[in-house]
Amino acid sequence: MEQKIIGRQVEKQILEKCYESGKAEFVAVYGRRRIGKTYLIRNFFKDKFDFYITGIYEGTREEQLAFFNRQLNSYSSQWFPLVDNWYDAFEQLKVFLSASKKKRKVVFIDELPWLDTQKSRFLKAFELFWNSWASTQQNLMLVVCGSATTWMTEKLLGNKGGLHNRVTQSISLAPFSLGETEQFIKSIGIEWDRLQIAECYMVMGGIPYYLSKLEKGMSLSQNIDRLFFAKGAELRSEYAFHFRSLFNDSDIYKKVAETLGKKALGMTRQEIQQALNLQDGGRLTEVLRNLQRCDFIRKYQGFGQKERGSLYQLADLYTLFYLRFLNDDAEHDEHAWTNMVDSPLRRTWRGYAFEQVCLHHIPQIKTRLGIAGVLTNVCAWSGKTEAGSGQIDLVIDRRDNVVNLCEIKFSTAPFILTKEYMLKMQTRKELFRMSTKTRKALHLTMVTTYGVAPGMYSGQIQSEVMLDHLFVQQ
Repeated sequence: MEQKIIGRQVEKQILEKCYESGKAEFVAVYGRRRIGKTYLIRNFFKDKFDFYITGIYEGTREEQLAFFNRQLNSYSSQWFPLVDNWYDAFEQLKVFLSASKKKRKVVFIDELPWLDTQKSRFLKAFELFWNSWASTQQNLMLVVCGSATTWMTEKLLGNKGGLHNRVTQSISLAPFSLGETEQFIKSIGIEWDRLQIAECYMVMGGIPYYLSKLEKGMSLSQNIDRLFFAKGAELRSEYAFHFRSLFNDSDIYKKVAETLGKKALGMTRQEIQQALNLQDGGRLTEVLRNLQRCDFIRKYQGFGQKERGSLYQLADLYTLFYLRFLNDDAEHDEHAWTNMVDSPLRRTWRGYAFEQVCLHHIPQIKTRLGIAGVLTNVCAWSGKTEAGSGQIDLVIDRRDNVVNLCEIKFSTAPFILTKEYMLKMQTRKELFRMSTKTRKALHLTMVTTYGVAPGMYSGQIQSEVMLDHLFVQQ
């Protein structure tokens, strides 16, 4: 049924199952802007829709209804008069679909939240269309998409009224993994090694649309200069719009992301509230929840800590890159990225961004460690004892009474463990044991690009994970 679609195996299986179910299906696909929702649906169904409309960004009710009417007349090959309300518009769609003799009818409404303009009564009319007629049509499959994740999760999936529990299947579309990114890059004719692909991922975060802008014949650095630093660079202007298109009152969402971007280890909810001088704690809870849903931030607990001690950390790699290098609104050298190839700022960013890449690929790390089927809690740790203080960015607490203390290092060559570095790791290990009072076995684990170079101290590492292992498709 589908053309070549990179990755998305689980999502394609869900769509196939719904298409073949023989009953009315209401499928909601959501995820951040540029993630490939429309591409997935259009290519899976090969554009063979019985009706397809997309919402107009910031369009008026009149504009949305006019476009709906044009699409209806186009798909029906007949004339329906333009109406001034959504109840009549959906009644016309019902009349058209009822006349079709097809075995399976597919209706696709893209950017559904954009149709729900102020005072339009769109949602009520849509609710009536599904509940009174569409849900009774065993040969109908309704697919809706939306980048405005807060609208999709609250007004549709979390609806407390007539659409409560009406969605038969929801699909949350996530960014590509490293393996999928490699597959995509090869599909557009680019041949880069895995270190280059990883650095590309650290900049663009596995967002398919951003990756599609890469040009073969240009190096990675040249591509980044063109897309982010050149005059009128397309992906530089993307930052403000992708917050605006996802969230109402986008300013507070940007402020939270930018605040978290300054704290590598993350911040507690109370620290964020104080930093932004927010009085409305409930509003902040909503903002944090919505940022999590869109994969901008992650929430985690430190080892042994309770829910109230949870930390929030900026996880979106594109946003991290933008905030580190482009958030000053200044004019930049058009070859800035090429010229800062070995600058301290770029080296520091690489280290932190690689940590985030690893946190995006915990299943691959667990597979490499041979614990894919073991229940684990992934967290971080920072603590103090009388002997000193320290922190560990990745702790894998395992049900089989082992804790992997992971040291993550980005390097362009095998990592050399010196006496001083090994002593530092052993000290942190003992601080962790004393601070947490754990009785579990503690395994020192290195997560690096090219592994640990053989040497006097390499034998003290219990396990290793390399960049190649992160590319394994799950």
